[in-house]
Amino acid sequence: MRAYVFTDPTLTKRAGQFVWLSIDTEKAQNAPFTKKYPIRAWPSMYVIDPVSEKIVLRWVGGATVAELGKLFDDGRRAVARPAAPTESLAKADALFSEGKYEESIPPYREAVKTLPKTSPSYARAVESLLYDLSTTHQPVECATLARSTLPNVRGTTAGAAVAGQGLDCALKLPPEAPDRASLIAALEKEVRAALADPKLHLVADDRSALYGSLQDAHEDAHDVAGAERVAREWVADLDAAAAAAKTPEQLTALDPNRLNAYEAAGQLEKAIPMLEKSEKDFPDDYNPPARLALVYLKLKQYDKALQASDAAMAKVYGPRKLRVFAVRADIYAAMGDGAAARKTVQDSLAYAEALPPGQRSETAIASLKAQLGESGGK
Repeated sequence: MRAYVFTDPTLTKRAGQFVWLSIDTEKAQNAPFTKKYPIRAWPSMYVIDPVSEKIVLRWVGGATVAELGKLFDDGRRAVARPAAPTESLAKADALFSEGKYEESIPPYREAVKTLPKTSPSYARAVESLLYDLSTTHQPVECATLARSTLPNVRGTTAGAAVAGQGLDCALKLPPEAPDRASLIAALEKEVRAALADPKLHLVADDRSALYGSLQDAHEDAHDVAGAERVAREWVADLDAAAAAAKTPEQLTALDPNRLNAYEAAGQLEKAIPMLEKSEKDFPDDYNPPARLALVYLKLKQYDKALQASDAAMAKVYGPRKLRVFAVRADIYAAMGDGAAARKTVQDSLAYAEALPPGQRSETAIASLKAQLGESGGK
């Protein structure tokens, strides 16, 4: 979004309406912020009341310029505290802003039921409810809601997001679920339609997510030929976006999506020159060498993987360093060096325990301790 959305000149009219703040959650200096305002998914956008210092509106995931406009309007309304479109939506937004996803489900249900389908808040309520249901592991209701609300948002960027989220939920249904096949078929069709709609100007991240969902659907059906076809389309779509990139930042922003597509298409080696260019363009960024380490690991080029891991280790900071440790441990394990792999996990544990409140994850610490226990005790 930083490379493609926030650079849109139409957003300048919002400049005087908000005090803008971008937080790098990996930096230790920002730990007090993340402790006060826990971030559970990236990207997350908050509108914070300057008086109460409480989050009045939270949005999880990417957004188009048009969707940002609606979010900004709702955020200003929430801070000014005029009457919300419905009481249920105001209650749901308040709970969602506090990260109380389970509790916000009933009022979001009521809001979706009572809001006019043409209301600018309707699509946002649907997307928020889908996120709640997915996060709280309720795939049946999530997929069913997506299918039932799609006629009201079809042909919009929100509709594409609803179709993708619904398909992801449908794929999580147990094989014996009675409506599983019909839900997957219907939502897959909607995803396909969204990708083919020339009037829908979806950002590359959103298009990539839809291709990923389609890929998962074909793999779920054991349709090898179909999965290969989708993977090739996915690669072509992202390569076209890369060719159209106007700045190095826009180009490197596509790296994680292109990496996923290349792997799905069995073309992982194509990621190497892509990541090498990003490393050259952004020499202080740990992401390109960290991704290169993973690519070389999967290609079984272990010496190059370690070299890339060294480069990433020299630049990475914050909780993200735990991921670099994890890949490094996997490299050593793949090389058959169990002692080095174990030492890397121990180093990772020590680092995780030293992180400040707001960055420290007890879940990650417990996982690392369990990993050491499985390999024979600390």
